[in-house]
Amino acid sequence: MTKMIPFYLNGQKYLIQNSITLAQLLNYFNYNTDLLVVEYNKFICPKKDWHTLEIKENNTIEIISIVGGG
Repeated sequence: MTKMIPFYLNGQKYLIQNSITLAQLLNYFNYNTDLLVVEYNKFICPKKDWHTLEIKENNTIEIISIVGGG
């Protein structure tokens, strides 16, 4: 039996079977990564780290979308 890994994305709990990177998670949810700021466990995560940072048990991720306006 595979152990499920719980994590939180924008306040909602999700479960995954296998470890994935932050970049894979953003791709799965179809985010436009050009217009995002990602908070990972209460710290801003630099875009250069998204491909190496793995989602671990009970991590908290907040996605902030940048929206233009006038």
